[in-house]
Amino acid sequence: MSTSKKVKVSPKAPLKQTLQETKTTGPKRVVLAYSGGLDTSIILKWLQDEYHCEVVTFTADIGQGEEIEPARAKAIKMGIKPENIFIEDLREEFVRDFVFPMFRANALYEGEYLLGTSIARPLIAKRLIDIARKTNADAISHGATGKGNDQVRFELGAYALMPNVHVIAPWREWDLLSREKLLAYADKHGIPVDFKKRKGGAPYSMDANLLHISYEGGILEDPNFAPEESMWRLTRSPEKAPSKAQIIELTYVKGDVVAIDAVKMSPATVLTKLNELGGLHGIGRLDKVENRYVGMKSRGCYETPGGTILLAGHRAIESITMDREVLALKDDLMPRYARMIYNGYWFSPERELLQGLIDASQATVNGLVRLKLYKGTIMCVGRESEHNSLFDTRISTFDDDGGAYNQADAGGFIKLNALRLRIAANLKSTNAQKNKTPGSASKKKAIHSKPSKSKK
Repeated sequence: MSTSKKVKVSPKAPLKQTLQETKTTGPKRVVLAYSGGLDTSIILKWLQDEYHCEVVTFTADIGQGEEIEPARAKAIKMGIKPENIFIEDLREEFVRDFVFPMFRANALYEGEYLLGTSIARPLIAKRLIDIARKTNADAISHGATGKGNDQVRFELGAYALMPNVHVIAPWREWDLLSREKLLAYADKHGIPVDFKKRKGGAPYSMDANLLHISYEGGILEDPNFAPEESMWRLTRSPEKAPSKAQIIELTYVKGDVVAIDAVKMSPATVLTKLNELGGLHGIGRLDKVENRYVGMKSRGCYETPGGTILLAGHRAIESITMDREVLALKDDLMPRYARMIYNGYWFSPERELLQGLIDASQATVNGLVRLKLYKGTIMCVGRESEHNSLFDTRISTFDDDGGAYNQADAGGFIKLNALRLRIAANLKSTNAQKNKTPGSASKKKAIHSKPSKSKK
């Protein structure tokens, strides 16, 4: 493994000089999160030129819906050795080890966002570090900008798994901060640019995986601008969704969906099928202004059809299989758990500790849920659990329960719970009566008035 020399930095050394010293004495092999698109192709060449290092590319299929094999040919064309090109299908691992654990917590960031981008980053960080170890690389690199959350998520994950890894974030170093400069760099180095990119590309940026598609930037930076219908890729508009409702049945085992309509499926297949069903019925759109971890507000539009169905179904099965106070505790902890994921702390000890509690709570979350999908809405129309239901019809019934529940007990229960309210009300009433007593006002005045000076 190549080892980088430590650069001694004088307190008065110019930043530019320090950065140049780091580049010439720094990492010799870098693992780049590489999509094969324009930005990461420019980064690949920039790393070669600026750091004079060997580049290893890593391309992941996490369900973004695009062919990833072309990235191999592009990397080879850029001079990358075949043995240094890693292309992996991570869809099953993504849903099984990241999406499903998150949905066991019913996680929502700021009450709405299903964390589709956030939950993909720790997996990519994990594989970057795995490949760095495998190839004896001493650095990793990513294409996240210096204004976004992703830089934080990638790097917190990487440092948690390899504490001394060198991270190169080109957007925080280079001066290619405009589209014109990027295109000029691409032309200079023979990096292909498709027509759309050269003409400005889409009026917003997109990020997709098996859980969602996000749309940000460009015309969406005006929070008062309503996106055009043509922007949405996964979902029909509710107005154009089928006029007939569809009922689906989800089978849960320990909080995870294992079958749809009694057909057993793998985690990735479950989410793929739910995306299809939710998209058909116009489910899962969100237009949100959120608070980024780096401090600014950001407007994003999201499509999460399958995830929206997962959340509704999971809450339904928990409602009959989970103890009231356990469910309340989970609900109390959920916003904090969601912030951990949004802010990039998937590999933190606090998230792992909390995940253990959440997973333990799911031992009894087994059974069937029936959901009705109709024009952008989801309604639970049935839920059952053969062995874990806490819904006791003998006690819950409004008809004669045969003595299963003694209604007379409710009186004492209510009085005990009302005791503090009654004490406070009595005190308030007593004080009010004192203030109304004749002469009480003059007595108060006498008590608080200053003694008059006697005349000589």
